[in-house]
Amino acid sequence: MVSPVPSFDVERLAQGIRLGDRTVLSRAITLIESKRADHRATAAALTQTLLQATGKAVRVGITGSPGVGKSTAIDALGSMLTRQGHKVAVLAVDPSSWRTGGSILADKTRMARLATDANAFIRPSPASGTLGGVAAKTRETMLLCEAAGYDAVLVETVGVGQSEVAVADMTDFFLVLVLPGGGDELQGLKKGVIELADMIAVNKADGDTLARAKRTAAEYGAALHILAPASPNWSPPVVTCSALQGDGIDALWSYILDHRQRLTASGELAARRGAQQVKWMWAMLEERLYAPLRSDRAVKAALPRIEADVAAGRLAPATAVEKIADMLGL
Repeated sequence: MVSPVPSFDVERLAQGIRLGDRTVLSRAITLIESKRADHRATAAALTQTLLQATGKAVRVGITGSPGVGKSTAIDALGSMLTRQGHKVAVLAVDPSSWRTGGSILADKTRMARLATDANAFIRPSPASGTLGGVAAKTRETMLLCEAAGYDAVLVETVGVGQSEVAVADMTDFFLVLVLPGGGDELQGLKKGVIELADMIAVNKADGDTLARAKRTAAEYGAALHILAPASPNWSPPVVTCSALQGDGIDALWSYILDHRQRLTASGELAARRGAQQVKWMWAMLEERLYAPLRSDRAVKAALPRIEADVAAGRLAPATAVEKIADMLGL
């Protein structure tokens, strides 16, 4: 049962979040994820109230193919940071979770150290929604975590396709993890993902795979030289690491901090975040405009018939759009 509106008191929630109360933070995120119109208004008021307390965290996006050791890498990096006195939040963007149940809950069990770390907070993506909606909710969750004192936010893409772009559009640094797979792995990774990368890390560089990992890193380095860097202030490095052994994890963080320092000094980080805020606004607006298609009973009842008529050629797509728009009063 959804909590009644009075339980979501903006000032009380904001105060609890500023104090770092994890229970209050979780309740506030539940509010953020709610689809109720009254909750949506309260959530907007909450994020506006906390806005000045956000923006100080290092935001890192992390992606990689299945089996690359993403959860292990996040667990190793996050645990290293909490040992250094940081507070770490791990969030997920998974537009496929409504079909599959998502993998972040299983990943949480594989993040054995972070899952029990008092200075870490792991939160899955919303259970359903479009990519734009899920990404917008994750952005809002990120702001709440920053207001709660989490100074390192690791945003994991556990979905496919455009989720990498969504994560890159909400973070400062985009880390792509790859396997020691030589040319086959290089061919399998989408060019678009390479273009998004601020760093490529070849994971599982240990034991018998160490030499292969170094060769793979050299191949990725050569591929990156062909592409024009996305930033005039940063050339994406290619490194090797072993998340399982903990080797090279400190170097990953050093690169992330170096990147942050360079982009801050040039003003690029502030400009990038400003552009991200605008994209966030449009994503939320599109989600709001699309919401009636999912909530209006008359439209939901009519859509299967309209779709069938379009598929059978009995109704032109443009005419179908006009019919749906009329039903929504647009």
